[in-house]
Amino acid sequence: MSKVTFETMLDAGVHFGHLKRKWNPSMAPYIFDEKKGIHVIDLNKTLAKLEEASNAMKQIAKSGRKILFVATKKQAKEIISSKLTEVNMPFITERWPGGMLTNFKTTRKTVKKMSSIDKMMKDGTADTMSKRERLQLTRQREKIGKVFGSVSDMNRLPAAIFIVDVKKEHIALAEAKNLNIPVFAMVDTNSSPEGIDFLIPSNDDATKSIDLIVGHLCDSIKEGLGERKQNKEKLAKEKAEKEAVVAEKSEE
Repeated sequence: MSKVTFETMLDAGVHFGHLKRKWNPSMAPYIFDEKKGIHVIDLNKTLAKLEEASNAMKQIAKSGRKILFVATKKQAKEIISSKLTEVNMPFITERWPGGMLTNFKTTRKTVKKMSSIDKMMKDGTADTMSKRERLQLTRQREKIGKVFGSVSDMNRLPAAIFIVDVKKEHIALAEAKNLNIPVFAMVDTNSSPEGIDFLIPSNDDATKSIDLIVGHLCDSIKEGLGERKQNKEKLAKEKAEKEAVVAEKSEE
């Protein structure tokens, strides 16, 4: 896993906060200084908080549970979709569908509808429809897929949620807190850290900053998944050895 240092965060602009007049006083403990009217984030605290969040995410991945990533701002969309696809974690980058977590049964019904349309397209059922009906079906599939396509494998509520910009994603944050789902988040100087379980004080606007933070967290997830795979292989090997011993004794 690539190590994140004070210098790499500095290069990525993780320390750049917002204008002083736009600050949230609750972020005061994470602000190091102010230069030319812009708050500077204390990177030593960011580094410590990032490692804390990374370790927690690694354990969640190791347990086989899912972490839902939410980032609908344009600077983060491509980063999230590319990195999360690699680790097979669900994500939302288009818009947050209200009630996605708090009304999860409806969310699953919508995803099942998408799967149903895919099946109809594949088994030829759609071919028996009129041209107009097929077009409506295709449009419906595209509409659902745009928002829910990246969460189609999320069969139950996520073990945690990660947010880029809690101010923008306040509805997602509220739903997670309502269900007591742990929240990881990049929090800038203009946002409130209230209700965030794993706070990462950082610039949530710059592409390089988002890429560095999300990339490091995804590396931790990969480690967790790797250890999970090793544990499974070890248990399978031990089971096979025990069965071999039992079979050998029974033959005697």
